[in-house]
Parts: sequence; C-alpha cells; structure tokens
Amino acid sequence: MIQKDIVSACKIETIKAILEELNGDYFALLVDESFDVSRKEQMAIVFRYIDRMKFVMERLIDIVHVEDTSASSLKEAIFNLLAQHSLSPSSVRGQCYDGASNMEELNDRFNEVTTDLLHGIACLNPINSFSSFDIRKVMRMAELYPDDFDESNMSILQNQLASYIVDVRDVDERFSDLNGLCNLSKRLVQTKKYSNYPLVFRLVKLALLLPVATASVERIFSAMKFIKNDLWSQMSD
Repeated sequence: MIQKDIVSACKIETIKAILEELNGDYFALLVDESFDVSRKEQMAIVFRYIDRMKFVMERLIDIVHVEDTSASSLKEAIFNLLAQHSLSPSSVRGQCYDGASNMEELNDRFNEVTTDLLHGIACLNPINSFSSFDIRKVMRMAELYPDDFDESNMSILQNQLASYIVDVRDVDERFSDLNGLCNLSKRLVQTKKYSNYPLVFRLVKLALLLPVATASVERIFSAMKFIKNDLWSQMSD
C-alpha cells in the first residue's frame, strides 16, 4: 500500500507540472491503445503543447483502462480524462491516433483539409529565408480554425502577415538563419515580435501542435512491458 501511495503521489505531481506547463493553452492529443501483459486493453494519452519557453513538448498524461476499443468507449475515456483535469475538448487543436481504427468517427475531418494544412505549414516555414511563404495559402490554413480566427480576425491576420513577412524576411537579420518552425517560434519570442504579430504567432503555434507521428505513445507501451510484467501481474493489477 505504501508503494502504491508513493506512485499515486508522484503521478499527481507529474500531471500537476504538465498542466502548469500547459498553462491553459491549446494542445494536441496523441492516442494509442494496446493490450498489456494481462490482456487488458490500455489506452495511452499524450499531450503535445507549447510550453512557456515556446518549446514543443510531448508528455504522457495517463494510461487509461478501457473495456473495449469502440469509438464511443475511447471517446468517453478521453473526455472523462479531460474533465478530470478541468480541460475542455475545445482546447484540442490536433489529434493523432495509431492502431485505433475505430477512431475515423473522431478523426473524420482529417481528409480534404490535409492538403490545405500542409501547404499552410510549409508556407510558414522560415527555411531558406521564408522562400515558401504564400499569404493566400496561409490564409486558407487560418480558415480551417474558425474558433481561433473569426471574420474580424481574418482581416487583421492578413494585414499582420503582409507586415510580418517584410519584417522577418527583408529587414530583421535575426530571422535569416532559421531552419524550422520551432526555431521561428523561439525567435519570435526572443525578439518580442510575437506581440507585434499575435495572430501570426497563433498560427505558428497551431502549426507546431499538429502531431505527425505517434512515436511517443509507442515508446510508452514499450516501457510498460518492463513495468507491468508477468510477475507484477501475478502480484496485483
């Protein structure tokens, strides 16, 4: 019992630290499900977010036991976890599921918009002195986030983008050596330009939140095999 209490206390402190890093901001979900050694279905949930230092972070928030892998069961487990930590599904800005084929219901929007998202992200990329920048494609990407860019914001965003690209590409040499969106995010903060172009910075953050792989959740299940082995399962669940 003492060991279990210690583990529980550590888990609570870890989650608390993650939520403090998240600071009420947007985040993405990375989810995978697998059987453990005792043949119980487990679902690992990882948050991808931008911390206060503007680094992209991927952190395990919990491993949840689910009765089955139907879309409704997995969705309920995810929503219950979010509610447990006073988080709203409306703050989720990306979803990535692996091995959970019954999720297409939760992820059915990721179809024809994929191309527009990828084009927008490529246009924001600062590599080669922002050579891929295309304001039209960036604006199309923003349209895919109606909760973040209403009609009024879209007009402001277009003006900010026009000023932003001249500033970072043609004027400020501090942006000439960047090789990715992570570097761009950090440089915008370091130079305080994120406050000059807040809607552009919001788009950069949204682009960074989009998960492209589920390596994090795959590693979780690999680690779980060491923790919950046959001997442990015989001792307790």
